[in-house]
Amino acid sequence: MRIAVLADSDTRWKWGALTAARIAPGPSMEAAAREDAQVGPRLDGFLLRGRSTPTARQLAEVGVRADSVTEVTAGEFLRAMTEETYDIVVLALVGGGVQALLHGLGRAWAGRERRPVVVTGYVGVVYEKLADGLLLRHGADLVLANSRQDAERFRAVYEGVGADASAVTEVALPFLGGAPYEGEHRPYTVVFAAQPSVPDNRRDRVYLLERLVRHARSHPEREVLLKLRSRPGEHTTHIEELPYQKLAERFDPPSNFRLVYGNMGEVLDRTDLLVTVSSTAALESLHRRVPTVVLTDLGVREVLGNHHFVGSGCLASWDQLDAGHRPEPDPRWVARQGVAADGGYATAFDAARARIAALLEGPGPMPPLTPYYTPATAPGYLPGILARHHLGPDGAPLPGAPAADRAPGPVRQIVRRAARGAYRHGVQRVAPIIRRMGEL
Repeated sequence: MRIAVLADSDTRWKWGALTAARIAPGPSMEAAAREDAQVGPRLDGFLLRGRSTPTARQLAEVGVRADSVTEVTAGEFLRAMTEETYDIVVLALVGGGVQALLHGLGRAWAGRERRPVVVTGYVGVVYEKLADGLLLRHGADLVLANSRQDAERFRAVYEGVGADASAVTEVALPFLGGAPYEGEHRPYTVVFAAQPSVPDNRRDRVYLLERLVRHARSHPEREVLLKLRSRPGEHTTHIEELPYQKLAERFDPPSNFRLVYGNMGEVLDRTDLLVTVSSTAALESLHRRVPTVVLTDLGVREVLGNHHFVGSGCLASWDQLDAGHRPEPDPRWVARQGVAADGGYATAFDAARARIAALLEGPGPMPPLTPYYTPATAPGYLPGILARHHLGPDGAPLPGAPAADRAPGPVRQIVRRAARGAYRHGVQRVAPIIRRMGEL
């Protein structure tokens, strides 16, 4: 069994690699997901070249061993898919990237009786651009929904536009796991799970940081941790204009306040209270029955994503937490979110594995990839999506598209790193200064 995962950022690599370990027919998902396992599929990782290409540390943090990792353009990936034989291809990309590659792969595999099964989905909670993102993912053999609620919403969107909804397959988030919470640690540990783009302004981020530091000062017996997604200089799915590391320099936090990085599961091993605005870490925490709070301090708003947790029983403010409030999650809400806190997680991927096995082992030729968007159905939208990945209207690489017949040399690698660093510096340093000057 050979699986290829194409990802364009650290979080999507995490989702794609772990999904690959969960959905491969054959050995149990527990065995396949272990880094030291001697069984399981061969996993080849492909990183779509861009500003968010993950670092070696970010790749290793996932805990799934890839047999190879290659940085590619869309054209190079399509070439690899014609030169190598794979059973499953996981597209862990933004919607536009998925759509472009579906058209490219459809052209590359045209006329083949057998081809890989193509799988895609979402990294976590889907709280915005539902129709847009779903229709851009239409055409894959499996469109994974991380919960019963998402599966119902996905099918309703596809059926509402007259598209085939049979690809929608209910699973769960692939990175859930770990031992259930069994009681308070010593010291009692409060963790704030930060997000790179929520909230998106200095005032609100400073407010959250100030409240976290205040909580640490008022509870010296507790350990208060600010869990960050990336270290300085690393890229994430969303570029942070106002990284918490930079904002924290204005504070003089007490000794029981620390910044932490690394695997979220390892942090949850010692967490007694998980606090966030709307991070998917809340679902990881709920899966393990760790007390979990989704903050209302900045309002319950779609732009923050915390509206997704309406009905969860987890909404609360810092004032309530400081006064000793501990929320109780609603079991009916939790059951619909793919959290599987009742122990059903072991079977969450059975339907996906069975569907993939049926496609791989079925008689006769496999059906072609048929995205909903075509030059006939979306003539004013699709060409631009394809062009951003240097593909033409028929899915073929455009003349002059970035490609390489050999691995990039050291000079090209240095130039790429410098360009990414310059982009990040512009977003995090120059852009905020220009914005403030415009407000004078």
